[in-house]
Amino acid sequence: MTVSKMTWRPQYRSSKFRHVFGKAATKENCFDGVPITRSVQDNSFCAINPRFLAVITECAGGGAFLVLSVHHTGKVDPQQPRVSGHRGNVLDIKWNPFNDCCIASCSEDATVKVWEIPPHGVYKNITVPWKELQGHSRRVGLIEWHPTANNILFSTAYDYQIMIWNLDCPEPVIKNPVRTISHHPDVVLSMSFNTDGSLLATTCKDRKVRLMESRSGTLLRESNCKTHRANKVLILGNTKMLLTSGTSRYNDRQIALWDQDDLSAPLLEDNLDGSSGVIFPFYDPDTHMLYLAGKGDGNIRYYEISTEKPYLHFLTEYRSQLPQKGLGVMPKRGLDVSSCEIFRFYKLVTIKSLIEPLSMIVPRRSESYQEDLYPMTAGNRPALTAEEWLGGMDKGPLLMSLKPGSQIAESFSDMKAVGNSLENSLDTRRSQGRPCMLQLAYIQDQLEAKESKEDSTYRQYVLLVVCSGVRDIFLPNLAPSCAN
Repeated sequence: MTVSKMTWRPQYRSSKFRHVFGKAATKENCFDGVPITRSVQDNSFCAINPRFLAVITECAGGGAFLVLSVHHTGKVDPQQPRVSGHRGNVLDIKWNPFNDCCIASCSEDATVKVWEIPPHGVYKNITVPWKELQGHSRRVGLIEWHPTANNILFSTAYDYQIMIWNLDCPEPVIKNPVRTISHHPDVVLSMSFNTDGSLLATTCKDRKVRLMESRSGTLLRESNCKTHRANKVLILGNTKMLLTSGTSRYNDRQIALWDQDDLSAPLLEDNLDGSSGVIFPFYDPDTHMLYLAGKGDGNIRYYEISTEKPYLHFLTEYRSQLPQKGLGVMPKRGLDVSSCEIFRFYKLVTIKSLIEPLSMIVPRRSESYQEDLYPMTAGNRPALTAEEWLGGMDKGPLLMSLKPGSQIAESFSDMKAVGNSLENSLDTRRSQGRPCMLQLAYIQDQLEAKESKEDSTYRQYVLLVVCSGVRDIFLPNLAPSCAN
């Protein structure tokens, strides 16, 4: 009798992200001397966009946060002006995804405030907000902007309520939210939207995961798992899966993966270690990479997510001796694509009063733009107005390319379209023979002549037309003689 032998072969999985490594910034490219808050809240305590870095600071009386230019690294002036309009400690801050000069903050004083930051930065203390939202009865611990609708803000407080605010109104003080969601018997610990913002997932101090419609607040599903106590939740893009971080029944730190359509039991549970710090999960839908950073840890683990078993593929981990109190993440449009940077953290290191940028990089020899690493990604334009979203519309984010030069070409084409629409609207008035129309026609001719000589991608102009006359502003390459 012959016995067939089965040869065991390990299953290797090909991945372009297998060799991703973390590169910490040099000391001169860090933010040093930052009085980071000593709050014990399990939040990030900082927020980043391609223009500014905001960080909650320790201060005597009331609450405040710093807003710094992301390019002005080095030692921070101890007298640096702050945003300081709250009467209690600031607990969370978030930049508006569609406006780099607009930031929301929430505080122990039970209010949410929305601030307008000058484009050049903060050179004097800002104490008066653009909007103040008064509706919660206890301290507000968490805020989130809607991912696709403009000026829609979600807040949750220690009164166990989630409130939805519409900022598209003239009043500086808003006392009535458009909707209040009251499904939670205790404090909400985290909130996460799906890609188009139609679904909202939450975790609560009762350790359950809840999935609901974000607009109506209708509860769709609720977990009742005894083996996993959830703390933070993420909806993983369009994979129809949720990820939670929390603890096992034996108090080990643990992550769990859930089917969005069935929260009765997790698809997968993975014990990490026996440390006590909260695990902050971060997901990149463009690369399908998951990053896990523990509060008080120095390391960051990263994985690849797939929609088929075993779902979670460990890549490696970044190790550091500096423990992180919180982490901020730069939006994709602020990354350095020339160095193959696919993710960037900003680590808050309290023991050194330091904010350290940490770049996750795919090693490539070529210095050209790597199309496969940077698919079209969510841009900085809203897909919907607040009124459209409240009226029942859902829409995915407007996408943009990260290829160098594509944003400039896009903005130029938009400006040219505005210029064309203005010219068309003036065609009916040309017959009236106004002298200012001759000036406009002359300038248009000058622009066309200049366009034939220079690359139109790098020429930007704005035409401002006033009914009583014409005032023309051209930026930045128009000769002064043309403007006169």
